[in-house]
Amino acid sequence: MKGYLNSYEIRNDRTLRGAVERYMEVSLLYVIDICEMIISSERLKRPDTYREAVLILGQHNILPMTFAEKLAPAAGFRNVLVHMYTDIDLEKLYSHLQNDIDDLELFAEYIAKYLLSKHG
Repeated sequence: MKGYLNSYEIRNDRTLRGAVERYMEVSLLYVIDICEMIISSERLKRPDTYREAVLILGQHNILPMTFAEKLAPAAGFRNVLVHMYTDIDLEKLYSHLQNDIDDLELFAEYIAKYLLSKHG
């Protein structure tokens, strides 16, 4: 979707908007779930927030700390998508779609490296 849409299209096409919101929600849920599974399996400090779950992986060098700090706010955005759907800032959604979507792929790469190092 990166580069193919503009914020006007997302704002005015309810089906497209719903698909983009759902894609972001599910993607961020997977990030959070993976973080929580690793935290549990490594017996790390239990996070108080989804944002903290991402940061804990950075603190334990499972993710690079600078990347964890960049990704952590997205976990909070997941809560907005789920619980405050009438208040979603479409410009922010569009910005995440255009500027941060590659972070999901990078997250998967870091997790794959971590898993290979543990279970090689």
